Amino acid sequence: MDAKEVEKCIDEFGTDIYRFCLKLCMNKTEAEDLYQQTFLKALEGIWSLDWEKNPKALLFSLAHNLWKSDRRKQARRNSIAPCSTLDDETANTLHSEENIEEIFSQRELISTVNGIIQNLPEKIRIPLTLFYLSDFSIEQIAEILKKPPGTIKSRLFKGRRLIKKRLEEAGYEG
Repeated sequence: MDAKEVEKCIDEFGTDIYRFCLKLCMNKTEAEDLYQQTFLKALEGIWSLDWEKNPKALLFSLAHNLWKSDRRKQARRNSIAPCSTLDDETANTLHSEENIEEIFSQRELISTVNGIIQNLPEKIRIPLTLFYLSDFSIEQIAEILKKPPGTIKSRLFKGRRLIKKRLEEAGYEG
């Protein structure tokens, strides 16, 4: 892939790829690194893009594979020398005209759902992320993850069921 093709991909798919990286990493800094690595890998690749097919799927596959590889590397490193990180969150200020109770409950629900999704097994979390946040079809997800469409449908169903069950356990009504 040459630099012009990569530039065109960044213009057309950059935002979607970045969002996907952000959902995979759950950390802005790591997501930015993964995003850059994805396009660097595309630039280094020997393949050429077929714009008639789905070049976006190729980039999502690259991002997913790089992320999996990095997770394996981190797991190996942590087994040798575990490390911990400091948690540094800042609270957002609310504007006075907003309904504070409603905003708080929405943020609490979003936080709960994000926590549930983050704790789902990888094989369920990634199809959910691709389907609902990146608007990929089941066939495209199957191509990216190299799984049959039926498997993707099953994982989406299981993921929705698990999220609903865990929300109900947390006291939210469906």
